[in-house]
Amino acid sequence: MSQPVVLRAADYPRMPWKNGGGSTEEITRDAGEGLEGFGWRLSIADIGESGGFSRFDGYQRIISVLQGAGMNLQVDGVSTRALLPFDAFAFKGESAVSCTLIDGPIRDFNLIYAPQRYAARLQWLDAATPQRLFSSAHTVLVFSAGKHVHVGVGNTSHEHLGRYDCLQLSGNRQLLEITLTGLCCVIELSAV
Repeated sequence: MSQPVVLRAADYPRMPWKNGGGSTEEITRDAGEGLEGFGWRLSIADIGESGGFSRFDGYQRIISVLQGAGMNLQVDGVSTRALLPFDAFAFKGESAVSCTLIDGPIRDFNLIYAPQRYAARLQWLDAATPQRLFSSAHTVLVFSAGKHVHVGVGNTSHEHLGRYDCLQLSGNRQLLEITLTGLCCVIELSAV
């Protein structure tokens, strides 16, 4: 495993949406530049008004609301349940998707990945007391949705994350023990 890398929210680059309807803060990705060439990408988007989503053919998407009341999606003409904060929802990148905001602007969190290249698992945790999990995924990302999230990796690394900071563990070839406290999302990615 390479050394844990802490990505700070203040440093995330902002880029335009593929459809030109807004902008995204890119947290991290495996490869490529702009909107091309990545196998997986993690980002935050600000949605100010109801409207359509960009298409990402050949990718799978998992979206969660971070701030705001939430949204309803139409995916290929089918209405979804109301997506409220920290409720993950998956859909195909080539689907025709539009959102209707429930009560004003929202901020959302997105994992986009190529399922023919990566297996992915995403889970939200809200741990008032330390919670342990184990992962053998090649890449593990811990995204902080709280003001204070503590992450321990085995007995070797302890990091404090502020809101929207992310800890990235790459190149893992063993079973990792991760201890978490606070509101966060854990993303596990492995090559298929």
